[in-house]
Amino acid sequence: MQATGTLAERQSRRPAEARRRRPDLGRAMTLAGLALPAVVLMAVVNAYPVVYAGIQALHDGDLLNLGNFVGLANFRDALTDPLFWRSARFTVVFSLCGVFGSWLLGFALALMLKPNFPGKSVFKILLLLPWIVPIVVSSMSWNWLTATPDSLLPVLARDFGFGRVMFLADPTMAMITVCLFKIWISYPFMMMMMSGALEGIEPNLYEAARVDGANSRQQLRYIVLPMTARSTYIAWILMAMFSVNDFATIYLLTGGGPVDSTTSLIVLAYRSVFQDFRPGYGVAISFLMTGALVTLSIILFRQIRKANIA
Repeated sequence: MQATGTLAERQSRRPAEARRRRPDLGRAMTLAGLALPAVVLMAVVNAYPVVYAGIQALHDGDLLNLGNFVGLANFRDALTDPLFWRSARFTVVFSLCGVFGSWLLGFALALMLKPNFPGKSVFKILLLLPWIVPIVVSSMSWNWLTATPDSLLPVLARDFGFGRVMFLADPTMAMITVCLFKIWISYPFMMMMMSGALEGIEPNLYEAARVDGANSRQQLRYIVLPMTARSTYIAWILMAMFSVNDFATIYLLTGGGPVDSTTSLIVLAYRSVFQDFRPGYGVAISFLMTGALVTLSIILFRQIRKANIA
């Protein structure tokens, strides 16, 4: 009788489980159907350029002719070129400054803007200006501030006793200036991302923490940072992609100089294709960049899952 009852219970549970699975399957099919047109459009628009770029990476032609098949020679040449690795190092430094520098500044401003105070909306709009203003205008402004010995910042540095500081002519100073410029134009994006994450934290959590005697630093460590971790990882992924692929910021400010000190991989790829007329080599660099970005994205997405915040 016990076995029969157990069998009957199993048989009664099967239809219920099937009914629970059917809505999930239907919802998945609906979502797939809604996403299908966008996926097809992206495939149609991007498939030909990506495939042709892959073919170019395996040939030694120019902008007009495909040239001879050379296999993986362009990838080998890139990986054995000292300029490639120097550009890769600067790309890493530039991206780290763009990601973490803009995140720290944006997060701090988001925390400052969280309380309501008079003029908060106007202040937030002013802080968004570096993101809103076209990159050409921003780069021209920074060139006006730093490019020549008679620019504002070199004059101020000289007046304060730092001597003759060439912000864009000295390789080290040019790297620092470009990284600061990247932080300047990127922090509004981080500020908005983190402001949205902070708005999602329930006020009751802060009240309960204050009742338990937690100070502001402890609330930041045990409430704010864990509750905004998901948005933080997503913002890091997006900003890493923006930074690695950021051509305009570097090229408009320094052109990759002086002496290639601010040449990133995207600038090196551009030069290889449109100045040296070696599209196969430039495309090979682009594919190596894409592989690095995909690997980084996978690592960060796994970190999201590991932190149990996905």
